[in-house]
Amino acid sequence: MIKGFFSNAVLATILALAVVVVDRAGTVGLVASAQAQGSSDGKKKERETRRTPALRNKVYEKLAEAQAFAEAKDYPAAQQVLDQMIAGEGKRALNSYELANVYNLYAFLRYSAEDYSGALRYYRQVIAQPDIPLAMEIGTRFTVAQLYFVQEQWQPGIDALLEWFELTDKPNATAYILLAQGYYQLKDYDSALKNVETAISMHETEGKLPKEQWYNLARFLYFDKNDYDNALATLYTLIEYYPKKQYWVQASHIYSEKKDEPRQLAMMETAYQQDLLDKSSEIVQLAYLYLNSEVPYPAALVMEQGFEDELVEEKSKNFELAGSAWRQAQEIDKAIPNMERAAELSDKGELYSRLGNVYLDGDQHQKAIEAVRKGLAKGGVKRPDSARLVLGMAHFNLGDYDSAKKAFREAAKDDRSEKYARQWIRYINSEEERQREMAKDI
Repeated sequence: MIKGFFSNAVLATILALAVVVVDRAGTVGLVASAQAQGSSDGKKKERETRRTPALRNKVYEKLAEAQAFAEAKDYPAAQQVLDQMIAGEGKRALNSYELANVYNLYAFLRYSAEDYSGALRYYRQVIAQPDIPLAMEIGTRFTVAQLYFVQEQWQPGIDALLEWFELTDKPNATAYILLAQGYYQLKDYDSALKNVETAISMHETEGKLPKEQWYNLARFLYFDKNDYDNALATLYTLIEYYPKKQYWVQASHIYSEKKDEPRQLAMMETAYQQDLLDKSSEIVQLAYLYLNSEVPYPAALVMEQGFEDELVEEKSKNFELAGSAWRQAQEIDKAIPNMERAAELSDKGELYSRLGNVYLDGDQHQKAIEAVRKGLAKGGVKRPDSARLVLGMAHFNLGDYDSAKKAFREAAKDDRSEKYARQWIRYINSEEERQREMAKDI
């Protein structure tokens, strides 16, 4: 996702930059927000003091004519004018500054035709000319870097941008973001993070709100470094200035990574209260978080509402979750229909076995027997011994002691249930003896 945004952002910036301006008095080049005056260090001072050849009147008129055609989108006519300027001996007749302006216009024409490599080739020829104005070189170098990025030539783009940084003393936040995104594409995440932090800091210091994409890049890079605290701080900023569901959900996920379950739940719950959760998986996740926090009633409520809103998918696992939540909340009457749906939609008998247990809790003993038998017949019951214990208890509650003892004897064949099953058998035997003694006294 970040890669797709990056390409679009660079393209949009190039469109803003690719405006050719012919100024009789001084500069013919690109109008670019990233341009800056040269600094006073040795190398830049040397560039500032070089003598730039004059732009002669006849050359200026031809350039203005070509530019007029370009602004009218008559690109063939514009190119014809430029071709005539350098045809034959014309190229030798132009000084370096004039030739730089011709190449600059050629580059613009190539860019307009979406021939980015051709535009790049001409812009590099602009830079190659000696003694061009520093402002023109600075703007052109920035455009060269961007054109590399548009073509996904990340390393050459980074190299070109670093050359631009060497020339300007006032790089802006956009330049640092461009550099950060280049490093991101090369998976040099440390360098990417350093530059995106610089860009964000510059904007915040100036009282400007950094762009949402800048924070998102920083958030990804923090998370990749397992720096969860800074990732969360960035998400809180996004929630404040660019409120969207995804940031609440992402914050919840990070709290999960930090093993902070209360805040993990709080993030999802807050998003739910704002009606931001609109996917089945999100509602289900919230229900599980409630259950893990031992608050089953709200888990059941959000599942029930999700079914009513036709938001939660009607599949076995989701009905099972709702049924389990209602059961843990001691709402057996509401648990039963959800467990019934879960069992009906399942291709295994396990949920029928669990449904039998719920029926038993609700004193629906005959239904418990039918559900357990259906589960055992269908197969796939994880603990048949436990299912037979339920079966035995249901038969006992209906007074069918023979069937109950038979079920308990089957359960006792499993070591895990043997002790409990034999206790039940002894209890049934004693109960039968008690009833026989009572019958003698009648």
